[in-house]
Amino acid sequence: MKKIDKYILKNFLTTFIFCLLLFTVIVVVIDTSEKTDDFHKSGLSLWVIIRDYHFGFIPRLDAMLFPLFVFIAVIFFTAKLADRSEVIAILSSGVSFRRFMRPYWIGGFLLSFILWVTYHTVLPRANTLWGVFQAKYIDVNFGGNENKSFIQNFYFRMDSNTYAGLRSYDTTSKTGSNFFIQEFRKNALVYNLRCDNISWDTAHKKWKLTNVQQRTFNGDKENLRHNASLLVGYNFKPVDLRRDEYLKDRLPTSDLDHMIKMEKIRGSEDINTLLVERYSRDAIPFSVIILTVIGVSLSSRKVRGGSGFHLAVGVILSVLYILFGRLALVFATKGNLTPFLAAWLANIIFGFIAYYLYRKAAK
Repeated sequence: MKKIDKYILKNFLTTFIFCLLLFTVIVVVIDTSEKTDDFHKSGLSLWVIIRDYHFGFIPRLDAMLFPLFVFIAVIFFTAKLADRSEVIAILSSGVSFRRFMRPYWIGGFLLSFILWVTYHTVLPRANTLWGVFQAKYIDVNFGGNENKSFIQNFYFRMDSNTYAGLRSYDTTSKTGSNFFIQEFRKNALVYNLRCDNISWDTAHKKWKLTNVQQRTFNGDKENLRHNASLLVGYNFKPVDLRRDEYLKDRLPTSDLDHMIKMEKIRGSEDINTLLVERYSRDAIPFSVIILTVIGVSLSSRKVRGGSGFHLAVGVILSVLYILFGRLALVFATKGNLTPFLAAWLANIIFGFIAYYLYRKAAK
């Protein structure tokens, strides 16, 4: 890289870091002031609150607003270059607009990769940390003290032919009652299992069933077996029996992929929500590159309104980007829009906008 590349890349990254840190500090101060009473009631020390709450809240906040602040940083810094006629001087020296974009491409891909790693590894851990603290010390003060770990009448598919259910299940103790399994072949019941209690054996990583009755049907013949206890390895784990709409946010990508695979086998109605979350972990980081191109293309030309005009246009585009993303999510979970298209729709639309603005700016 030449000096001009290093100059642009350095100022691009430092402007982004400054914007992100400044906004993070402001939001943390506001959030802490609103939750001061909750923190006081918890009886926890300052370090425990920072470790168990803010170490989860800050990555969650920054990941959500990361693309927006990349966009703002690009517009703010590039508009300053344009106002000082530095862009004109660079292009007049024989440098093409494509060559001028090189440090922005490098910065965009670097920040996109950082956000991609964050979404796949760091953010699930942060969401777990924040969610546990929120449920234990914050939500309890707003009427959220009911026992959400206890569920009743839970039914699911184990595979395309096998169905299972529990009368009740406690996600904390990992125990349930009145468990049953029914397997069908050609619309006929071929296997039935019922037991009084089921619990997760952490040592063997299997389910322990007590007072088990198994019936196998072969035409008009029935074979009955009874066992006081059984240790069985089924294709579901305790995490699969939790009714938690935020569970997908807390799972590392490998666990999320496994959960999606199992939910497809079971024919779950919530599969689209899981797929949108999985595809979004790749689509959102890629948006950093698209917004970088749009930001440079918009703000590289000197206009009478100055950087304020560019920032105003940037804010409008950011709002539209978020709006498209939210609408696509609703249509995927409640309508017929495919999850992959829902996750990437905003990128596709704004990708065309980025291409148009880039070609226009290059001229």
